[in-house]
Amino acid sequence: MSYAAVLRTPHALRTFGAALLGRLSYGTVSLSLVLTAKDASGSFAVAGTVVALFGVTSVFLSPARAALIDRYGLRRALAPMAGLYAVLLVLLAVAGRQPACPDWLFVALGGAAGVCTPPLGPVMRTLWGQLLPDRALLQRAFSLDGVAEELLYVCGPLIVGALVTLWDATVGIALSAVLVAVGTLALVTAPVPFPGGAGGRKRRARGGVRGLGGLLPAAAGVGICLGALDLLVVARTEELGRPGTVAWVMAALSAGSAVGGLANGAVSWRGSAKARLALLGGALGLAMVLTGFAANAYVLAGLTALAGLFVAPALTTAYLIADEAARPEARTQAGAWVNTALNAGISGGTAAVGVLVGRLPLALCFAGAAVPVLCAAAVYGAARTARPGGAGRGAVGSG
Repeated sequence: MSYAAVLRTPHALRTFGAALLGRLSYGTVSLSLVLTAKDASGSFAVAGTVVALFGVTSVFLSPARAALIDRYGLRRALAPMAGLYAVLLVLLAVAGRQPACPDWLFVALGGAAGVCTPPLGPVMRTLWGQLLPDRALLQRAFSLDGVAEELLYVCGPLIVGALVTLWDATVGIALSAVLVAVGTLALVTAPVPFPGGAGGRKRRARGGVRGLGGLLPAAAGVGICLGALDLLVVARTEELGRPGTVAWVMAALSAGSAVGGLANGAVSWRGSAKARLALLGGALGLAMVLTGFAANAYVLAGLTALAGLFVAPALTTAYLIADEAARPEARTQAGAWVNTALNAGISGGTAAVGVLVGRLPLALCFAGAAVPVLCAAAVYGAARTARPGGAGRGAVGSG
């Protein structure tokens, strides 16, 4: 079985393409929002406040929005949510073109847009589960989904850069609104049944998300590594006297993650997904520690790529475990919780390293950033080993 088999599944290509179109909005909106708020207010502080509030509300309210979608379905919950989000983005673009728009209006609109951000990633992973009951194919689909999503976050800022060169950043916000509206409309009209709606409401007392207690710290640990790595790579390239190589080093991280994700999906794993996540988390942590000892920019890029090899497989495995842990009517919530843990870890890792850099040796900062994922992997692996019953629901591709 291959990735082509995933895309040849009836309705898969249309559904996946629609979700990717909508999710491209997430790759274009943040930079567009920063530049628009900065140009309109003349203040980096205002721009930072707008983006921070947008990010916080978007990330931490994601499980609540996912719960609404699980309960009411795509057309009754996701479509209005995305429509309101698109309208708020248009209002932000319009506000950015006004000569004297008050700062508080930017902040209010940015926060409101974050509240309404549609969780298209978790929704698509739920739909993958409907399209592909075969667990081996589902693993490939999740891997393909993760790699494609990462590429969107690479392409998004490049698109914004081109728009700013030709017009201005408000066009990027308007484009983000169009992308999410068109992508969501195509997604909700795809002929794929969604395990929500009335049935989900009837079963809500018995449904829910279970078995994520150890999974969320593991996802957060991966996020801490990623958030810390952004700042640590900048600091290390400056320390090595090669600040101009930072973009290449970060590209190596993305390339490593893409290669690891595709390789992970191509392998028919026979062991427990939970045990695999513990191993991947441990490998990521060890690679992070090694990266702190890079002697030059070339070694730094190589070790960063090595760390990237474990990122996409770890996240793909986490999403698979969450999908299996949740009841059918709560799968979107489960994926959203993993997303929230990951993004919270990224924010926390960035903030913590921002405090530590300059106060501790960089090698020690790299090692410190690896501690959470190493601890989470050890605890998660130990708990899995201690629990009787073998692979259970965590086994992927074992049949």
